[in-house]
Amino acid sequence: MCTAATYKTKDFYFGRTLDYEFSYGDEVTITPRNYKFVFRHMGEVASHYAIIGMAYVVADYPLYYDAINEKGLGMAGLNFVGNAVYQQVEEGRENVAQFEFIPWILSQCASVAEAKERLEGMNLVGTFFSEQLPSAQLHWIIADKDGAIVVECMSDGLHVYDNPAGVLTNNPPFPQQMFQLNNYMHLSPRQPENAFSKELPLQTYSRGMGALGLPGDLSSASRFAKVAFTRLHAVSGESEIESVSQFFHILGSVEQQRGCCEVAEGKYEITIYTSCCNATKGIYYYTTYDNHQITAVDMHHEDLDGSQLVHYPLCKSENIYTQN
Repeated sequence: MCTAATYKTKDFYFGRTLDYEFSYGDEVTITPRNYKFVFRHMGEVASHYAIIGMAYVVADYPLYYDAINEKGLGMAGLNFVGNAVYQQVEEGRENVAQFEFIPWILSQCASVAEAKERLEGMNLVGTFFSEQLPSAQLHWIIADKDGAIVVECMSDGLHVYDNPAGVLTNNPPFPQQMFQLNNYMHLSPRQPENAFSKELPLQTYSRGMGALGLPGDLSSASRFAKVAFTRLHAVSGESEIESVSQFFHILGSVEQQRGCCEVAEGKYEITIYTSCCNATKGIYYYTTYDNHQITAVDMHHEDLDGSQLVHYPLCKSENIYTQN
């Protein structure tokens, strides 16, 4: 499955892990301002905000998993299997296919506030990209420097929730994930005091006992609680290196190792990549399962007034620095 998070120091950061048992051939992909988006039900958009993110490019179309635009708005889609239900095409509404949702929002919205306005008239539909690529069951986090929302399309309609935790994983639906944080309200980064009984001489015997009971398994509900706690208590300096490093540590708290999450006989879900976007500066950082060196792609090093996609294959081989 997957985990997404936001983080803010001097700049605003947005990113996610993509956890799965195989890769489609993901690439860091830049969509310049004059690339022509042809939406299935909404016609052509020839000029728009530039976008950078991780995508599977098919027939010169970027199927984005997560991305930011040049205005500092970020968006990611995460698995929501069994709960996601898309709507039928309706006359008179803005019918947007699931696979178009990220470019639809990021191409024209500069903020979460603007995204909320677009969502009011939008109808999220299940139109396939192709027979080989049917609609994925997803929900989404949309975020900027001022806040975040979650979008879930279910059998009872489209739901938009404010997201004060700044994180998203998978099932259950977002309100239930937030409610379950009540189970951990007693946790703290500080050492606990004996509230069990004054009659017993209880004492701490290890550092870190203030967070005793914080989940550590790989289920989506546990990852939600773990990364929310880690994000909300994370402390770093405001430099780019310190901020990016800390963001990777936040998501590293829930990364998946091969062998720990079996999805079929001999097949394991792993963290294929982890991303960290400086949404303020338009820089996309990433690591992969077999390459822990942070790699960066800066959208402003490309011609953002162009009309052709720019995409970079992932650097997947580990680079080990030999010190002697």
